[in-house]
Amino acid sequence: MLMYTVEITLKNNPIALSVQRKEQENALELYREIATILLDVPSGKTKVLELTCEKQEGKRVTVLTGEISAVQVSEKSGSSANMGAGFIRA
Repeated sequence: MLMYTVEITLKNNPIALSVQRKEQENALELYREIATILLDVPSGKTKVLELTCEKQEGKRVTVLTGEISAVQVSEKSGSSANMGAGFIRA
């Protein structure tokens, strides 16, 4: 199954957090939402962002937006050997 991964890199943290979306448009929407949040961070508008994963339903992660340093979206097949379980990819 084809999934789209939105990966978030946090400041001072070598491990990126990732969530998957089944539809490309949903992944791009989340990517744009996080990118827009990053524009507000320099002005001190830090928020709490809760993310859910469509690959493993019921999994949730919450991050402080001021700690996000980068976001990217990529396409991954369900058979990809390098994907970890849940939100964290090794």
